[in-house]
Amino acid sequence: MINARTSKSGRIYSPGVLLGNWFEDVCLEEESLKDFLYKKENGELLIQKSRRLKDSLYKKEQLSISKDGYIHFGDTVLFLNLDVVRLPEEKALIMGGNLSLAVNPDISTLYTGDNLSAPCDLSAIEQVNPIGRNAFRILRWDSLAKKVWQGTVNVLLIFPPLCFLSIFNNGYLISKQITPLCLNFQLFMSSDHKSFQNMAKKSSLQPVFMTDELSYLCAWQITFLDPQLRLEYEGLPIPANTKVVIVHTHTNQALAVPRTFWIRTYFGKECEINCHTYLDSHKAEESKNHWIIVTGNPSDDSTTMFNRPKPQSEETRAQNTECL
Repeated sequence: MINARTSKSGRIYSPGVLLGNWFEDVCLEEESLKDFLYKKENGELLIQKSRRLKDSLYKKEQLSISKDGYIHFGDTVLFLNLDVVRLPEEKALIMGGNLSLAVNPDISTLYTGDNLSAPCDLSAIEQVNPIGRNAFRILRWDSLAKKVWQGTVNVLLIFPPLCFLSIFNNGYLISKQITPLCLNFQLFMSSDHKSFQNMAKKSSLQPVFMTDELSYLCAWQITFLDPQLRLEYEGLPIPANTKVVIVHTHTNQALAVPRTFWIRTYFGKECEINCHTYLDSHKAEESKNHWIIVTGNPSDDSTTMFNRPKPQSEETRAQNTECL
């Protein structure tokens, strides 16, 4: 069947008949095709940009291996919040299990952009294996901080020396751009006092977000878990794979995962992240504020120290030897 063409006068012609500015229409079609092929070759199509960003977010990362059991500058680590047991007086937990800190890009950015844009939210995800979303790198606040790192991981930036920090040693938790297209672009983890216009969506507490402006609002500090021993541990190196508390310097509130508030994201159902110190009856931080700085497993490149089985005790070894 021949597709008919209709002129302005209403008469029907066959496709072979040239009507109106037919030559101009042909040139415009050719230019549109050339422009499409040019963008495709240079990776400038929206679907290509979105695919690169998603691939970077899900790209498997290799965590650094701690040889002496402490955290060092340049290490790639994972921030993990362990599973908690709900108390009878608490609300029902929305999400159980171990959760890791991760960036949560806006849906419009995932569909139209090829890099993270500010502001960018944070969330807690069930993925405990290091990927582009939840892997962080620790750098010191000097010339190394301005160096462009070849890789698709986030960055934890603190002042030297790397130790349990007092209020005079501030740190900056930042997220490097996940896609390697523009490696000099960085987002800093920031927080500020809550207001009517600036608060967490579900908990209405102090929000935590990523920004591209480095200021005093981006300052964080790592403190010892036990509040009664923090003075004794000030200035000591930070051990890897142990629980610590990450506190915002300006507001003196700790990074937390309430687990009672969830948000709907492009990646599914995730927990909200806020900056609030949850204290128990002993004036100590609850498990919502506890974070583990996880490093890589020296025995297996594909796992972390968190997944590594614990060594057997001497009694268990003796019993196994007797059975043999």
